[in-house]
Amino acid sequence: MNLFGVLQIGASALAAERLRAEVVASNMANIETTRTPEGGPYRRRLTVFRAEQPGGFPFQLASLTQKSEGSVPGGVRIERVVTDTAPPLKRYQPGHPDADSAGYVAYQNAYQAAARVITTISDLTLAAVNLGKD
Repeated sequence: MNLFGVLQIGASALAAERLRAEVVASNMANIETTRTPEGGPYRRRLTVFRAEQPGGFPFQLASLTQKSEGSVPGGVRIERVVTDTAPPLKRYQPGHPDADSAGYVAYQNAYQAAARVITTISDLTLAAVNLGKD
């Protein structure tokens, strides 16, 4: 594979990771959101990655010279952003305006969102550090 093919793969990965970071930031910004236009608490969003098939001239050229034992790698993209279907976290707050009849308020699971931010930041930092290696 030539340099342009490598750059295309890297660019697709960075674009997908940027979108994932935006989704995670939105999840964190809405941790305490208990009321949405759809009703109920904010539901965290999750990104679904998909491998792209190689395309364009650099990949076609590489496929001609690639050995039969493997395939030419492609890039990656976000196929879709889905809403988490896990049940919301319930906190007992009887004075809250969004409390149910038993006094519980529904929130997105903040622990999972916070853990995801830490993982994402760690992954992005490692990817940036390793960008020039190999």
